[in-house]
Amino acid sequence: MSKTRILWADDEIEMLRPHIIFLEEKGYEVEAVNSGDDAIDLINELPFDIVFLDEQMPGLSGIETLESIKKSQPNLPIVMITKSEEETIMEDAIGSNIADYLIKPVKPSQILLSLKRNLDNKKLMSEKATISYQREFRDIGMQLQYGLNKEEWKDIYKKLVRWEIELEKTNDDSISEILNMQKAEANNMFCRFYEDNYEDWLYSKVDNKPTMSHTLVKEKLFPIINSGKKVFILVIDNLRYDQWKVIEPAIGEYFRVEEDDLYYSILPTTTQYARNAFFSGMMPLEIRRRYPRYWMDEHEEGSKNQFENELFGEQLKRYGKNVRYSYNKILNLEAGRKLYEKIANLMEYDVNIIVYNFVDMLSHARTEMEIIRELANDEPAYRSLMASWFKYSSLFDIIKYLASKDVKVVISTDHGAIKVHNPIKVVGDKNVNTNLRYKFGKSLGYNSKEVYEMTDPEKFFLPKMNVSTRWIFTRGNDFFAYPNNYNYYAKYYRNTFQHGGISLEEVLIPIITLIPK
Repeated sequence: MSKTRILWADDEIEMLRPHIIFLEEKGYEVEAVNSGDDAIDLINELPFDIVFLDEQMPGLSGIETLESIKKSQPNLPIVMITKSEEETIMEDAIGSNIADYLIKPVKPSQILLSLKRNLDNKKLMSEKATISYQREFRDIGMQLQYGLNKEEWKDIYKKLVRWEIELEKTNDDSISEILNMQKAEANNMFCRFYEDNYEDWLYSKVDNKPTMSHTLVKEKLFPIINSGKKVFILVIDNLRYDQWKVIEPAIGEYFRVEEDDLYYSILPTTTQYARNAFFSGMMPLEIRRRYPRYWMDEHEEGSKNQFENELFGEQLKRYGKNVRYSYNKILNLEAGRKLYEKIANLMEYDVNIIVYNFVDMLSHARTEMEIIRELANDEPAYRSLMASWFKYSSLFDIIKYLASKDVKVVISTDHGAIKVHNPIKVVGDKNVNTNLRYKFGKSLGYNSKEVYEMTDPEKFFLPKMNVSTRWIFTRGNDFFAYPNNYNYYAKYYRNTFQHGGISLEEVLIPIITLIPK
């Protein structure tokens, strides 16, 4: 490993010779110059890891040298050293993006601490994260072996997401691989847990069932609506919990998180079923029977979730909620900009629902467009792309506007998505639906051990098109592929983000309550 290279520029550099010797004995390589011009010339010739820069030098000042260096090497950390404690000098230096600020006379220990802080901090944090996860790896493994209830599964998923985000900052591929293996094991166990309990949850009237898509408004949102404050419900389609965690810091500048929770999506984990259940407070088959004008089967032409506004209104009426509400769906950049321009008008309503479809569009675009595949080629990149969109979105502008109002803000979604990898074969006729994570039809051929099957879908409140219709769902990172052109489609859809089946990522959905700071 090469030594850390330090450039130290000070017009009294000879007086600092003991400091330089101290650093060299610690294993650092130090180049010393006595002017800003010499520092700039040397930086143009040689690579350096960090620069110590005297603020008061004859000729080119420290501030001027700093500005010149930053033009050519904006990411090079620079530590400013000065005799002066004048506020204006500090402001100039800090405004020029310095890495650290030291007041003369400096001690060798101060210099060493600054080096550790600026060069070794990431390494130290990486090592600490790795050691901490290794410790928790054993605890998570033990919890998985003993079996978990609905609340414990939420806690496990939150832990896995936290470590996924923490460990992506490290360069230790081996520990990331261990985490991925543990997450895959957790997903397998979660799928069995979900399948073992799903039917009971749909019929149970007791407290041991989780909040689900069709009970979310009643159990989570009505208490917030009853608080007497204006409520904004932001539904970001296809938002996973890990994606919430990467945008949380930006939102945290304006809001406090009052509740950070998860709820369980129904099956299929898609917009047509889970989100319609969200807005209606009913299961898909119940919507189809009670409000046939608001339901479209998959074989019918047109949007399958175009009546969310009406379904939410019907739910409010069923529960006797006499509130004024607005509903807005944002499908493109222009619609988001127009909504932000009229956001003040929404303050007259008790409840405002804003649906953003960006993340769902991103997952579909990643499948179809090569450039998006390259931009989001793995989980960290997928999170990063979402975070980048959010930072410059009209949604964030709306959130910042609401931070100055006496409101409550809820962020949630209808389902998540998982990166699929393992194709499993299914045979069906031309009427079988196209989703890669679930299929339904009257003549499906499949290995029953590889899927979660519903031979009587109406028992699970799903439509049955004919007497022999059955539904099947994939688990974990599986996806369906037909035997015809199997290799082509398996390769085309492998490592794409899909939804509709059973996994931690698709089923456990963020429900976040925010209050302005």
